[in-house]
Amino acid sequence: MVSAAAQVGVLAACVVLFVPMGLAGWHLSRNKVLFFSGALFVSLAVGVHLSPYLPSLPHLLVSSFHPLRPAAPSSSSSASCISVLHRVSWADAEPHGGGRAWSWPPSLAATCGFARLTRDDASTLLNGSWVMVAGDSQARLLVLALLRLLLDPAAAAAAEPELFRRHSDYHAAVPARGISVDFIWAPFESNLTRLLREDLRLAPRTPDVLVLGSGLWHMLHVTDAPQYGEALASIADAANSLRSPLPVPPPHMFWLGLPRLVNPMLNTDAKKEHMNDTMLQAYDREVDERCILRRDGGPFRLLDVGKLSRGCEQQCTADGMHYNGVVYDAVMHIMLNALVIESQQRI
Repeated sequence: MVSAAAQVGVLAACVVLFVPMGLAGWHLSRNKVLFFSGALFVSLAVGVHLSPYLPSLPHLLVSSFHPLRPAAPSSSSSASCISVLHRVSWADAEPHGGGRAWSWPPSLAATCGFARLTRDDASTLLNGSWVMVAGDSQARLLVLALLRLLLDPAAAAAAEPELFRRHSDYHAAVPARGISVDFIWAPFESNLTRLLREDLRLAPRTPDVLVLGSGLWHMLHVTDAPQYGEALASIADAANSLRSPLPVPPPHMFWLGLPRLVNPMLNTDAKKEHMNDTMLQAYDREVDERCILRRDGGPFRLLDVGKLSRGCEQQCTADGMHYNGVVYDAVMHIMLNALVIESQQRI
């Protein structure tokens, strides 16, 4: 949004420059060459006076052709494809039922072009982008899935211990592609609101992809669904206000939904007491009712971890809360395919 000072400056420039131009046109209308020469001179003067208030051309060009900045509104067919991204099938992995595997039904994949991205595909899609994921341990698992795709196996394995350092942030880069990946430890909703209202507002640029998620810590330590809903409303307001003063589209924003909780498998008495099906349903309702999701007019597109974890079933979790990498691999590919559709870009 243009500041008041900028608006006053623009108005003054218009008065000072366009009024003389109009008068010149009135008096010089019989001499077309002289009139257009004067008009050209005054137009150049206008440009010089207004240039401090306008974004630079290189910035506009970079923004217009950034691989993750949508070039045009999504078509109705693209919107319908995004709505079915979570419609994946689960089956026992081969051979001999070694874990679980997911896939899109062939007809759906053919109709919408859904596909698992290779390392090269993902690097091309995210070329030059800044990806930020903020939240709790579930958000770390999503970052790990992304690093396993972007990095070679040895580099991803070396990154894992640093990524999972307790209560810490993490940064990784893919220099050859100019990709930056940041994990921000933000287990409570107030952490996310502060990130949006303070840290990112002061940053020289905003992330191209922003994934946020919370709820597990609130459910365990606060156990108050309406209060959680109020905190979600604050996050939505902060995300909606995350706009650059320049005409650059906001980040692609995703919300990491809560996983299915298998209460008997939870590893502490406090978790078993507070993190039950009734409480999970209450927290999910708050997400549905607080206009935080795109389908409800909010800023975030849902990554439905709950649906995917239910599809993978109980055998995909060891502690009733954190799920195997295959679940977050599915979450990551759903996000990347949504980016492909939103960016009007086909790999």
